[in-house]
Amino acid sequence: MRMRKVLWLALPLIVIAVVAAGVLGACVKSGDWTSAFMLEPDELVSTGRNPYFVLEPGYTLVLEGEGAQLTITVLNETKKVDGVVTRVVEERETKGGKLTEVARNYFAISKRTNDVFYFGEDVDMYKDGKVVNHEGSWLSGVNGSKFGLMMPGRALIQSRYYQEVAPNIAMDRATIVSVTETVKTPAGVFANCLKVEETSPLSRFSTEYKYYAPGIGMVSDGTMKLVKVVKGR
Repeated sequence: MRMRKVLWLALPLIVIAVVAAGVLGACVKSGDWTSAFMLEPDELVSTGRNPYFVLEPGYTLVLEGEGAQLTITVLNETKKVDGVVTRVVEERETKGGKLTEVARNYFAISKRTNDVFYFGEDVDMYKDGKVVNHEGSWLSGVNGSKFGLMMPGRALIQSRYYQEVAPNIAMDRATIVSVTETVKTPAGVFANCLKVEETSPLSRFSTEYKYYAPGIGMVSDGTMKLVKVVKGR
């Protein structure tokens, strides 16, 4: 769930306590992107359904494009990270039929707002069938890393937030661009999709766009498009 690291730039932290209307509840801002989130005790759970992000065991999305395949599976597993029981979501990526990456991502969803928070990932990078490194791995609460917001329960145009807050490792941030996109995929045509622009201070010149369909989840990631949905339980 990250962009590749190209260049580290120092990130000035301007911390301002605010109360946001609707999307985040109480939060802390870093520059123009929200970077920390104040939550109520016992607010987060490991299973639930955000309008654009499903956390239900067995739910699977398969995307393909230009010889690559990405399979995203919500596992029937949890992991306690930074004191929170999170849901494990596995991403398996292949290129030319060869496994290149397996990531175990950790998410939790707010019972109050349906915001989905991202608590880190364990990454295995593969070459010729063998794990060669764990680039991009991080966990909230370890070495100064903090959880980020993966998907707000209520999408507001031009809202900006950090998805990952792991200095020098993963600092992906998102801007909501639109909620009215139409996306054509091999799995069907999806209307009223959420368009998210992703950037990172670690990848200065890189910008990516992802599209999420209501009730489905991610249907487009760069050149990869949705080809299959497995509803799970």
